[in-house]
Amino acid sequence: MVDGVDLTVPSGEFFGLLGPNGAGKTTTLRMLLGLTPIDEGEVQVLGHPIPECEREVRLRLGVVPQFDTLDPDFTVEENLFTYASYFGLSGPALERRVGDLLELANLESRRQSRIDTLSGGMKRRLTLARALVNAPELVILDEPTTGLDPQARHHLWRQLRRLRERGVTLVLTTHYMEEAEELCDRVAIIDRGRIIACDSPRALIAAHVEPWVISLNTPSAREFLAERGDLPARMHEIADTWLIYTADPAAVRGTLEAAGLAHSTRAGNLEDVFLKLTGHELRD
Repeated sequence: MVDGVDLTVPSGEFFGLLGPNGAGKTTTLRMLLGLTPIDEGEVQVLGHPIPECEREVRLRLGVVPQFDTLDPDFTVEENLFTYASYFGLSGPALERRVGDLLELANLESRRQSRIDTLSGGMKRRLTLARALVNAPELVILDEPTTGLDPQARHHLWRQLRRLRERGVTLVLTTHYMEEAEELCDRVAIIDRGRIIACDSPRALIAAHVEPWVISLNTPSAREFLAERGDLPARMHEIADTWLIYTADPAAVRGTLEAAGLAHSTRAGNLEDVFLKLTGHELRD
């Protein structure tokens, strides 16, 4: 369920919709595609109202669903040719297009392979390639890297950056804050169906969290911090970990080191923004 979502994504932007599972990300995408009816308001995609112009819009966009829907009975290239037939594409131009997409997906050597012989990362890259068969102006990506190992995830990121450089508009849903920080021009954070913040990743971090975060994960941290109300910092406890947010990390580290408390320091990030705005962690 979503509640009063109001978003505009300019042409050529890489836009991220972030939030935990059940927050309303996929529902929002389904509304964009005309698959979920809206109770109030309106939806426009590529300048056309949805669902009234759903058929026309579908010809100009690509979709990477959260779960693979590749045909296991076909080879890699047969999946691309079959999907292209739904758009009426054929002939030499399509042959060249499929070759280009296999190169983009780094699957040229696997074009005759069956789907069940591919790794998870290969399947996701093929799913993205399939979504690009019709040379879409807009690509919607629903949790495209869920379940991938770090190497496969970064490979897919490179493909998405290449699309962004070509001027394709990309709308991404993800619960990986690092992914959004790396890829997106702007992000909207959605929680319990409502947009709670929207801006560039850098602007959100600067507006909502301190520059530095110091983490402690020791049994004595709670008692020590309870006694030190004079620390120049904001503190938050998650499970057995204390997060200390500060603009003066040297002062905080000095106090912790004097007390013999092990700690680590990092820069503030989008997950810290989410934690501050919602009061809970971002998890599956």
